[in-house]
Amino acid sequence: MTIAPEIAFISKQVGLSLASVHACVTLLNGGATVPFIARYRKEATGGVDESQLRAIEQQYQEQTALTARKATILHTLTELGIDNKALLQAIADATDRTVLEELYLPHRPKRQTRAQKARDRGLLPLAERIRSQALHGDPQREAQAFVDADRQVPDRASALAGAQDIVAEMFSEDATIRADLRLATWRHGRITARRKKGDLPAEAETFRDYFNFEEPVARIPSHRYLALCRGETQGVLTIDMEGQTEDWQAELLRRLGHVARSPWASFLQAAVSDGWQRLLWPAITSAVRSHLKEQADAEAIAVFASNVKDLLLAPPWGPKSVLAVDPGLRTGCKIAAVDDTGQHLAHDVLYLVQGDTQQALAKKAFLAMVSRFRPSAVAVGNGTGGREAEAFLRQALREAGLAQVPVVAVSEAGASVYSASELARSQHPDLDVTVRGALSIGRRLQDPLAELVQIEPKSIGVGQYQHDVDQGLLSRKLAEVVESCVNQVGVHVNTASQSLLTHVAGIGPSLARQIALHRQQHGPFQTRRDLLKVKGLGPKAFEQAAGFLRIQKGEEPLDASAVHPERYPLVRQMAKDLGIPLGQLLGNTGAIARIDAKRYQSAEVGAPTLADVLAELERPGRDPRPSLEPVAFRADVQTMADLKPGMRLPGVVTNVAAFGAFIDIGVHQDGLVHVSELADRFVRDPREIVHAGQGVQATVLSVDAPRKRIALSLKTQPQLPSKTSN
Repeated sequence: MTIAPEIAFISKQVGLSLASVHACVTLLNGGATVPFIARYRKEATGGVDESQLRAIEQQYQEQTALTARKATILHTLTELGIDNKALLQAIADATDRTVLEELYLPHRPKRQTRAQKARDRGLLPLAERIRSQALHGDPQREAQAFVDADRQVPDRASALAGAQDIVAEMFSEDATIRADLRLATWRHGRITARRKKGDLPAEAETFRDYFNFEEPVARIPSHRYLALCRGETQGVLTIDMEGQTEDWQAELLRRLGHVARSPWASFLQAAVSDGWQRLLWPAITSAVRSHLKEQADAEAIAVFASNVKDLLLAPPWGPKSVLAVDPGLRTGCKIAAVDDTGQHLAHDVLYLVQGDTQQALAKKAFLAMVSRFRPSAVAVGNGTGGREAEAFLRQALREAGLAQVPVVAVSEAGASVYSASELARSQHPDLDVTVRGALSIGRRLQDPLAELVQIEPKSIGVGQYQHDVDQGLLSRKLAEVVESCVNQVGVHVNTASQSLLTHVAGIGPSLARQIALHRQQHGPFQTRRDLLKVKGLGPKAFEQAAGFLRIQKGEEPLDASAVHPERYPLVRQMAKDLGIPLGQLLGNTGAIARIDAKRYQSAEVGAPTLADVLAELERPGRDPRPSLEPVAFRADVQTMADLKPGMRLPGVVTNVAAFGAFIDIGVHQDGLVHVSELADRFVRDPREIVHAGQGVQATVLSVDAPRKRIALSLKTQPQLPSKTSN
């Protein structure tokens, strides 16, 4: 097997064997999806998991683009008649886009730079004299030979200045010099920020910590660099970079062969000074800042993606009827009854702060809906008025002898985006936007994944500087997260929304629309094979999607499981060998324990696939998400004014960032647990300890009401600050 250079490079980068990487790339190029490969092609890849597959996919795309760029550059150099074998080989061997472009830089067609104008005026030979640092010659006399009014070289000074421009551009475009200086700046440089002079915008106070700031380039964390960039974009901060300027200019003179006794020495010094300030240092600063931004974006997007994943895979309440409340004070609380499939049954408005008469009417209306629809729970949005609504509804249920009906706080993040969306309008054209919001809250309790996929992931609001990062990369990464979560859980094809179906491996928006249309016209699918009757859904799409689509109570028992149809004959053989009907094998742990997996191994079906099949037979169609355990906030703590240092309160993690985690403790303002307060041990990455949606017990360290800041700790015995403000 011949291995392409790209495969060898990726293998080294991701730490996997050449065979595994080659198999993954071959499958991806053949149209296989990442979830399908990770779940159903373990023998081919050697058990490469989904995160490794994503890394291989990204690296392969980057290397493919790099290879294409190399071909373009080599073609251009050939057309220019450049036949420098060392240069051509260096370009062919380049594995980094920055290095590649810097190798090409001296030969790239340019706009009219000062150096290019000087070349056009015939001053290159004079520049070579400066570069030579010869111990003989008279610069002024030799420059006189280049004076030519027609060529816009009016005097000797102009000739020497133009020659210096050529020298400055030569060394500033030297790939080795730039690479060495980039590395040195990365290791030893410092990023600085200062308050911009003049009048500042209203948000300037947010960046006060950076008005006189500096930090080593190599150590600045992603969130801090993104904060600096935001301050710069908003016109508050001026960002600069400091390096070993004097040392590097001396090093440049040494590399360029500077000879102090040469009559050309001062001209080389002038060229180095000018080229450093005008060309080289700005280019290096830009390159290092670009790398910092890419690194910060990648880290911030990873944090955002992790938070979104945690929310999507949050424990579901399940297919049970609920009453959902979108809280409001002045405009009232919108309450909606939702059946076990998430459909709207009825709605009303409860006014809780408009006086005793309205409260009495609200209580009567609420209990009437409870009596009529028998909800398994009451879901209350955690926005403004949420705690007041929770308290009111719990009291009403207790007084009615229905305290067993739980009242559960549900995150409203992104709910307003959904309720006002075109999708929500098409689903519920006759309902007010606020009622749609209540429905969304109820369905979030039932199944967070199925509801949240209807919202643009960026609108869920669990990101770290999400609006400051590369939006294209952010969208791609979040799409990957949604795809991963949907396929990890599986989708019931006869009840899933079109939005949910879109994210199933091999489906996409067009086929999701056709599946929904086919279901509407012909009724529920009876078997997975019936999917092949859907317009546009061919064998390839079926292969990719079938294992992730479930059909409950259909004609084929295995259709309710994650066993892929290509393995149905294998399972039927197992049931036959055990002497029991196929339907009696599913969930029968005793019978499954008697299966000798080795007996069924083959070239295509190895131990990994057999292990997956047997695990699925034990719990067919199992939901990998944990059970929901609602967090009950303290009833006596509803606003920041109720908080006191030292209080230990139940809370829910709403967002995880590189510097810590934000916790909802039920006071309408999330508290921050700094990374140093997450555990009794040192924590490098907050995600080691907490995840979005997790219930925790937090201790209040301090409260800064004017700035709306609450400091919390998750340590077992936190140290309270000596001074706190309330």
